[in-house]
Amino acid sequence: AKIFCRPTEIMRKIKTILALLFAMTATTLGDIFMARLLRPYEGIQIVGASQVYDIAVSLICSHTFWIAVACFLTFFITWLSVLSYEDLSFALPLTAITYILNAFLAGPMLGEHISAARWVGTFIIGIGVVVVSLSEGKKAEQAAEPPTSAENTEAKIA
Repeated sequence: AKIFCRPTEIMRKIKTILALLFAMTATTLGDIFMARLLRPYEGIQIVGASQVYDIAVSLICSHTFWIAVACFLTFFITWLSVLSYEDLSFALPLTAITYILNAFLAGPMLGEHISAARWVGTFIIGIGVVVVSLSEGKKAEQAAEPPTSAENTEAKIA
């Protein structure tokens, strides 16, 4: 009989989901901080290179900019860690959690109105994330299969 999830597989999935929740929260906060920082520049007309330089210096000198960068860096480091052990086809769709988090935080933190159509779309994305998180990938199938005698020999040699 095929074992669908061994305890180690369950722990790996939990580890992945928790790591990605952390990473997605970090990147969502980075999105929020960066959006808040850039709102005053909406509709600005760039008329020369010196103006681009002045805006860039203004942004780089902002604490909010560096908080956003730290959030994005936190995401990136966590993402690299997850990719070191997890199937991309499992991990990448879970990053869609950012759409859900952004929808929930854009209203209170940025004063945005989220329309009913956006909430429906967000709900559909949430369903997709759940479906992907319940699926088994290549690594789960490999973990469920007993090693062959050739693999046992290779393991003993190494």
